[in-house]
Amino acid sequence: MTVHLKHVAIASADPDNASQFFVQVLGWTIAGKIDSRNAQGYYVTDGTINIALLKFKNRPAAGMEFAEDFTGLHHLGFQCDDIEELVDRFESSGFAPRHDVNIAQGLGMNPAKDNAEYKMHGPEGVMMDVSERGWVGTATFKPRPA
Repeated sequence: MTVHLKHVAIASADPDNASQFFVQVLGWTIAGKIDSRNAQGYYVTDGTINIALLKFKNRPAAGMEFAEDFTGLHHLGFQCDDIEELVDRFESSGFAPRHDVNIAQGLGMNPAKDNAEYKMHGPEGVMMDVSERGWVGTATFKPRPA
């Protein structure tokens, strides 16, 4: 199975300002804007990796271990070709699903039905995100089936 780092999420107090750093300093592009019940912010990309700059609107969606005003690394996202196999690998290695965050964000493992992202526990307490579809702005992104 192929697994590649394609997504990093950073909790930001000011996603507008943070996105401009990536655009003006690094020459990246804004691939999307987020304004959901859970978070507000942007996806920025260099064409290879997607970085989400997110101001979370509620702690359940962010994960209860994050304080309301937390800023910094939130999670890493890995694109794979078989999400069920990768989730099994996580679990067999002792890293359980983050059911709390998956439920709060409405995430699942059904790529035909939803966004096919699934949050998992990772080493050193860093949350991991696995996806078959990938993330907007990356060369390997697979848009939602029609």
